[in-house]
Amino acid sequence: MSLERFVKIKYRTNEEKAGKLIEGLKELGIECARTIEERVDLQFDALNHLHENLNDDETFIKLVIANSIVSYQLSGKGEDWWWEFSNYFSQNPPGESIVGAYSKFLPSSRTNRRLVAGKIKRLEKLEPFLNSLTLQELRRYYFEDMVGLRNDIAEVLGSPKTAKTVVFAVKMFGYAGRIAFGDFVPYPMEIDIPEDVRIKAYTERITNEPPVSFWRKVAEETGIPPLHIDSILWPVLGGKREVMERLKKVCEKWGQVLELGNL
Repeated sequence: MSLERFVKIKYRTNEEKAGKLIEGLKELGIECARTIEERVDLQFDALNHLHENLNDDETFIKLVIANSIVSYQLSGKGEDWWWEFSNYFSQNPPGESIVGAYSKFLPSSRTNRRLVAGKIKRLEKLEPFLNSLTLQELRRYYFEDMVGLRNDIAEVLGSPKTAKTVVFAVKMFGYAGRIAFGDFVPYPMEIDIPEDVRIKAYTERITNEPPVSFWRKVAEETGIPPLHIDSILWPVLGGKREVMERLKKVCEKWGQVLELGNL
């Protein structure tokens, strides 16, 4: 049996839906993803708010990375969690220890109070790495080596490079870099889509291929990096009313984004 036939048998794909997905994404392009990220995503607003209040680029970026790796098993909506994070650290800068700051923050959190001990342990692994970085090194990661940042975070956490919180940390780092350094740098093709519940369910409508490998192929076909594809799909898969209203106001192709969500 040929490899091509084996793959076709193993992974059933709805070719019509896959075709519509690829053509739709090509039409929207990376600029649509950027518009959604910077003008629709409430998490981007939350980071802007924190940046304005901290007035410390290095601490700001390190906090964003730290917060990303504990952004799982939430007890509220992701957007609400990032706003809670932003408001808390706007009023309570972390001082010398991010671990110490989160040891106070997480137990009283409204939107992220599950598995607190495990999340603190992750931060304990991450903090020495963050402490070793200067603002110039963070700048280098942003402009030259987001893949290297992904690899380094995965190594210090002892996690796979495809782990959801690892790749999500790079996505949020990208947001923070744009805000702190004032330039847009597209995400690298090599960094995978965060495989959360919504992406898994959406992928299953189209194929039974594992989400990470499926979205790598879609990225290659469309020329849009997986993290930017995630941004295009996120508003319609999340279903938050405020997000949908913002999408309609700022994205002239919002109808096409909706069509992708309804595949």
